[in-house]
Amino acid sequence: MIQLENLNYGEPLAPHTTYGIGGPADYFFRATDKHALARAIREARNNNIPYFILGMGANVLFGDKGFRGLVIKNEARKFNFVEQYLTAESGALIGELIQATEERGLSGLEHYAGIPSTVGGALWQNLHFLSPDRTRTVFIDEVFASAKILNEDNKILTVGWDYFDFKYDHSILHERPLVVLEATFSLAWSSKELVKKQSEENLRWRNEKHPTRYLSCGSVFKKIEGVGAGRLIEQVGMKGYSIGGIQSSEQHANFLVNTGNGTAAQVMELIGMIHEKVKKQTGYVLEPEINFIGEF
Repeated sequence: MIQLENLNYGEPLAPHTTYGIGGPADYFFRATDKHALARAIREARNNNIPYFILGMGANVLFGDKGFRGLVIKNEARKFNFVEQYLTAESGALIGELIQATEERGLSGLEHYAGIPSTVGGALWQNLHFLSPDRTRTVFIDEVFASAKILNEDNKILTVGWDYFDFKYDHSILHERPLVVLEATFSLAWSSKELVKKQSEENLRWRNEKHPTRYLSCGSVFKKIEGVGAGRLIEQVGMKGYSIGGIQSSEQHANFLVNTGNGTAAQVMELIGMIHEKVKKQTGYVLEPEINFIGEF
């Protein structure tokens, strides 16, 4: 039996996600610092209970039947600066860190303005966005310096950039049950005005391109270089198509938005339909980039 203070039972997961979808978790725990996070993971491992670490709840789809195990809501959000180095716990919100770096005239995180992510989630997927001139992709590993992780043996290690095997939408965190407790980023001195300007421009660009009217978990399918998943979905006539409360957005087809009372089953059905239609009509194979968690 899990021994954690303030442990909740049967917690609905929908309110903890940007999709507003998800059944109940058997156990639910809020980790308010890196020590509580490590303690919860060790407790789950020692009791052979499946666990999932939840940040802001973006890029994830929980099943309608919920999660049979422990969901750890990572609310470990402390951070500090030493010169141009920022060290933050893995539950720290990228949006709050951008604001803090802006106030100090430090550049490097403003590229990710408007992306709902924690530090841990950012390293998990090697968070990325278009460069200021929109000619290349900027990855968070470009400013990553080191991290403290909890490894498979419940030992805390300090590791560097090489350890993470960063790629597009990928890090070693996909391959091994490692957990980031905190990370350090090496930023560049700039000016408050320039950092703020770039942050605002990125936020404006995202709001123009991405749907904000309805709930979503972000882009559903991975980018196909030179083609674009959204354009393929539109090409086969699926833009705006709905199944129940889930719709391929009229603004950006690669966002399957929850227009109200959408279910995980409806998301899965629409994903399958889009995948088959795109493959049949264009020959391209779309691959989901979101994480499917729990029982469907």
